Amino acid sequence: MNFRQFPKIIIRNANLVNEDTQYIADVLIQDGRIEKIASNITGVFNAKTIDANGAWLIPGMIDDQVHFRDPGSPQKGSIASESMAATIGGITSYMDMPNTNPATLNLDTLAQKKQIAAQHSMANYAFHFGVSSENLDIIEQLDPKLVSGVKVFMGASTGNMLVDDPKTLERLFANVPTILLTHCEYTPRIKEQEKLYLEKYGENIPAAMHLKIRDKQACFESSRLAVSLAEKYGTQLHVLHLTTAKELCLFKDLPLNRKHISAEVCIHHLSFDDSDYAALGHLIKCNPAIKTQQDKETLIHAISNTNRLDIIGTDHAPHTWDEKQQSYMNAPSGLPLVQHAVPALMELVADGRLSIETMVRKTSHQVADLFKIKDRGYIREGYWADLVLLEENTHRIAVKDQKNYMQCGWTPFQDKTFRYEVDTTIVSGQLAWHQNQLFLNCRGEALEIDR
Repeated sequence: MNFRQFPKIIIRNANLVNEDTQYIADVLIQDGRIEKIASNITGVFNAKTIDANGAWLIPGMIDDQVHFRDPGSPQKGSIASESMAATIGGITSYMDMPNTNPATLNLDTLAQKKQIAAQHSMANYAFHFGVSSENLDIIEQLDPKLVSGVKVFMGASTGNMLVDDPKTLERLFANVPTILLTHCEYTPRIKEQEKLYLEKYGENIPAAMHLKIRDKQACFESSRLAVSLAEKYGTQLHVLHLTTAKELCLFKDLPLNRKHISAEVCIHHLSFDDSDYAALGHLIKCNPAIKTQQDKETLIHAISNTNRLDIIGTDHAPHTWDEKQQSYMNAPSGLPLVQHAVPALMELVADGRLSIETMVRKTSHQVADLFKIKDRGYIREGYWADLVLLEENTHRIAVKDQKNYMQCGWTPFQDKTFRYEVDTTIVSGQLAWHQNQLFLNCRGEALEIDR
C-alpha cells in the first residue's frame, strides 16, 4: 500500500464512540493502523492534523450487503463509482453480493471480482459466494477464508440463483463451510398475488401494491423455513433485510455470541413506509418490499432496544432512472443507498430513537464479529484505521443540493435534509473523503476473513 499520501494522520479532540462508550481523545494513525489513542498525544511531527473539535469519531460502517453491478452492468454502478460514493456515506468496508453478470458461482468469477476491486475500490472489500442448484460441490469444498459468506436466494430471485428444491436446501444447510446468508421470500405466494393484481390493474399496477404482492406472509413463510433448517443442522445463518414485525418472533433476543442465527435490517426499511409510495413510486420498489408504518416502527424499536436484529446494512442495489420509470412489471427492484448510509441512520440518532453507541455496534462491531473480519470494526490500537468523523449539517444543505456520486445519479433521499454529514472518512489509514474533497488515490484493502 502507498502511504505517501500522508504517512501519519492525527485526529485531535474527537469524541470517540466505541464499545458502548464515548470519550474525548486524540488518535494517531501510522502505516494504515491506529498507532495510539490517548487524551493528549505529543511529540508527533510531520503528520496531517485533523481537529475534530469534539465531533463524533466512529468506526466506519461495514456494509454486509451491496450490489455493485460489476461485472455486467457498470452503467448502473461499478465497483469504482459505488465504493467512492460509499466512503462519502461513512462506509469504509463492504461485502458485495453474487448476483452480478456473470454471477459469482465459481472461483474464476470470484477472482475476477477481487481483481477489479484491488484496482478500483476506494473502500475495503470482500465478496459473498452465490448458490445455484448446480454448484453445491464447489461450495462444500470452498476455503472459508476466501469469501465473506455464501448467499442463497430462498424463493425469490432471477436466473439460476433461485434455490427452492428441498433436497438442495437441506444439503446446503448441512454442509456450507461459512456463514450462510439468505434472501427469504416465498415465490409461489408472490406469483399468486402478482396474478391477482395483474387481473385487476393490467400492466399498470400502482407502485403501492408492491407490499401486497410481496406481502408479509411471503416473507414469514420463507424466513421460518430458513430458521427451521438452521436449527435442524446447526447452520451459522444470517437472514438478510427483515421487513416485517411478524418475522421478529423467529429470532432470539440474545447477544450475538450466544446464537447461531442472526438477522439484518436495512436502512430503507427504517426510513420509509407504505405512505412514501405515493411520492416516490418505483424509486422505493425493492425486494423484499417496504411495508407498513407499523412494521417500520417495530423494526426501529427492535434494532434500538433488543438483540433480535444484529446488523444494519444497506442492500444498495442501483438501477438507472429510466429503468425505474417503467411500468410495475418492468421496473426493477432496488435502491441506491451507500452515499447517504450513515447520515440517514443519524436521523434516528438525532430523533433520540437510536443511540449512537447502538448504531456503531450494529453497523461496525457486530458486523466484524459475525463475519470474522480481522482487526477491523473497532477503534483500537493496532487495528486498521477505518474511521468516520461526523459533523452537524449546520448550513442545512439539502440532499438535492449536494453532488450525487453514485453512478445512477438519483437517490430516494432527494427531498431530505440530513442533520449530520460525514466530514472525514479514513480507509485503511488513508484519507478517502475530507471536507467535501475526494482523495482518489485511496485504495481499500481486501478484508481478511479470520475463520
